[in-house]
Amino acid sequence: MQEPTSLLQRLPWSTLLLINSTLKPEDLIMPLLRSVFGPSKKEIWSNVAKDIGGEFKDGGFWGKDGLRYSSGQWELLLDTYTISNGKTTTTYTRLRTPFINKDGLYFKIYRSGIFSRMGSFLGMQDIQIGDHLFDQDFIIKGNNEEKIRLLFSDERLKSLIKQQPRISVVVKDDEGFFSKSYPNGVDLLQFQCLGVIKDAQVIKDLFDLFSCILERLVQLDSAYEDDPGIKL
Repeated sequence: MQEPTSLLQRLPWSTLLLINSTLKPEDLIMPLLRSVFGPSKKEIWSNVAKDIGGEFKDGGFWGKDGLRYSSGQWELLLDTYTISNGKTTTTYTRLRTPFINKDGLYFKIYRSGIFSRMGSFLGMQDIQIGDHLFDQDFIIKGNNEEKIRLLFSDERLKSLIKQQPRISVVVKDDEGFFSKSYPNGVDLLQFQCLGVIKDAQVIKDLFDLFSCILERLVQLDSAYEDDPGIKL
């Protein structure tokens, strides 16, 4: 005779729900989804928050999840957003933090590709830092060649950039026409990539990357350490 637990395991999900009305649907569905797709974004981001001393906010079904982390006076926010054209939807992961931009330094860095050198970023020039392999793998655009060369010549910063499989980091003066704008002197440091990042180490390295960039900007007298007074 089979053990009772073995019999239960053979029953369909719908039958189990009828047998035990105390079970919630998610109590049965979530383990099944986890076995098929692996740990969820919520689970991974929540664990990362615990590991780095951050705070994960579960947005529920209709709200937006977010992972907040404080690096000095700066608050970093990791979240996702979705763009729809009516037929398809595309989800992006982004990390953002406002900061006080002392001298109006702007830059963008991203991995090199077949079409990546086409076009321009706000009319800014391509900048090479003098490291052949790094200059080959990444494209940097900016408005102050001397400072940007100093910024990206830092060995720790270069190492953190190389660790990101997909990278596009930019300093922006706001979040676009239909989004938040910032007071004079406050700009946004932003990372963005296609899809949802569910690799815990990549996320931790990304927070380290932002902390390193902000610290280097302060060292180069291009940013203040003060709280910008903006809540994302």
